[in-house]
Amino acid sequence: MLVLALDTATTVVTAGLVDLGPDGPRTLAARAHDGRRHGELLMPAVRALCAEAGHALAEVGAVVVGAGPGPFTGLRVGIASATALGHALDVPVHGVVTHDALAWGLHTGGNLLVVTDARRTEVYWAAYDASDPADARSVRRLTGPAVEAPEALAARLDELAIGTVVGDPAFAQRLGREIGGPGAPAVDGLVGVAAADLLAGRAPAPVEPLYLRRPDAAPPTGRKRVTA
Repeated sequence: MLVLALDTATTVVTAGLVDLGPDGPRTLAARAHDGRRHGELLMPAVRALCAEAGHALAEVGAVVVGAGPGPFTGLRVGIASATALGHALDVPVHGVVTHDALAWGLHTGGNLLVVTDARRTEVYWAAYDASDPADARSVRRLTGPAVEAPEALAARLDELAIGTVVGDPAFAQRLGREIGGPGAPAVDGLVGVAAADLLAGRAPAPVEPLYLRRPDAAPPTGRKRVTA
């Protein structure tokens, strides 16, 4: 099955074509660009990676998109693009938790923490049990995703029994831990999280963005008085 994978929940725009078979996902082509230009870069990246992989977009059998958590604008761009492509191609669109995709494939021998930039000096995070040696690609989410200040999260790391932290390295000092890669999900991770549903042909639920908090913008509460 040829799967188009997209994610715009982090500081990186991720897009890729993945061949999914019984042995798991295999990346055919991938693009990663500056996440501050989601709207400008996403669809050109899709066209470029199709050309690189030698496949027409019409050959895509499913779309997988990261549903966050992430900032409002980025998530809207990614999910709207994935939904539009799914509609145009008449293929299912599966949403996955972006942090699950970041954790996919990481065998750390213990509990794993994934952190990404939530802006407002906060982080989005989720904790995983990545200790199963039988299948290094399979991780179980223990808690999250959630959003809070790194200092508040740092106070809980021992409680969560975190051994390894991956994600955005900008928060290493505030967390008091070294943060390794990856900082954004790989396309095989996005498809890997949804692989069981894709291979079984299960119909996906509607993709709901994980904002985790209210937007900065708010509707006006009253009319401004105008005097002569």
